[in-house]
Amino acid sequence: MNDANASGVFAPWEDADEKPLIEFRNVTKRFGDFTAIDDLSINIYRQEFYALLGPSGCGKTTLMRMLAGFETPTEGQILLDGQDMAAVPPNKRPTNMMFQSYALFPHLTVAENIAFGLKRSDMPKSEIAGRVDEMLRLTRLEQFGKRKPHQISGGQRQRVALARSLAKAPKLLLLDEPLGALDKKLRQETQFELMDIQEKTGTTFVIVTHDQEEAMTVASRIAVMDAGRIIQVATPDRLYENPNTVYVADFIGEINLIEGKAEPLGDKLTEIHWAEGEVPIIGTAAEDLPKGTACHFAIRPEKVAISSERPETHANAVQGRVHDIAYLGNISTYHVELKNGQIIKAQAANNRRLSRRSFTWEDPVWLSWTDTAGVILTE
Repeated sequence: MNDANASGVFAPWEDADEKPLIEFRNVTKRFGDFTAIDDLSINIYRQEFYALLGPSGCGKTTLMRMLAGFETPTEGQILLDGQDMAAVPPNKRPTNMMFQSYALFPHLTVAENIAFGLKRSDMPKSEIAGRVDEMLRLTRLEQFGKRKPHQISGGQRQRVALARSLAKAPKLLLLDEPLGALDKKLRQETQFELMDIQEKTGTTFVIVTHDQEEAMTVASRIAVMDAGRIIQVATPDRLYENPNTVYVADFIGEINLIEGKAEPLGDKLTEIHWAEGEVPIIGTAAEDLPKGTACHFAIRPEKVAISSERPETHANAVQGRVHDIAYLGNISTYHVELKNGQIIKAQAANNRRLSRRSFTWEDPVWLSWTDTAGVILTE
């Protein structure tokens, strides 16, 4: 990608001089008494692969439909390349939308499907065939140009829809659950193809998805949504390692959440008093918290070590029994029940093909972690 910062990483949102391609300014969308989007402001930059992530009904599709021009904001402004889009109809916007169903014409060939929009544009007829060939090469469909959609696979149909969407060189491509119709393995392969095509064309992509793994794989930044609001916008790694709320921590990947009261020890080091008879958890807060602050300690299962003996190296150690085991091939997740009934998950890599499981059901075990392994959340 272009527009790399000083460290060579693509991050235009960190450059104060960089103008966003898309600006949502205090946008609200109501349908009768229902507020689908609630006073939302975001910036999306050129060449970003931006993901809107959230559960069904959180407002992400409404947000995309407003960008496309199929819905208009009740309040607020949407700017595209500095221009207010309020009066611009969908067919006049420099955007294109790719739907989950792909909406290919079954009676047209692959090449004819890609050419369909170009024939209705102001592109000279003499240039259309060349542009179609370019799109076929970009999506690796050269040998399928004369086939009909039913004669190619689901993954290939997805690439035809993508080629058709990109043929008119839009500034912005909107993708609504574009990989939802594909099986898991094909979906994973196609995610990397999407990233490759996005990087080659330099087009800004905005993808709507409820699949966290998909968003984490393809996106430069992810906006996590809930009930018409954006809860956090961040790069995938920051979202995973530094969620700003319990909602985000719980929504992205697996997490252990332990509820308690904070007691500052100074220099952001914090004791969390969480269960009667249990030693306080020691964690590092983003800032010193007032004594007695209600909080959650959030820690990922892969950051929790599991052992048969109490470890001496970690300040945080709790004892329990193996309640359940999930074998996932490359890793095993151990669900450990503590004396107070709380379940904490720990993960261990299965790095030997024939090794026997280290622990089995009902085994007594110790769980431990460092004081920087988790995050302390107050909302």
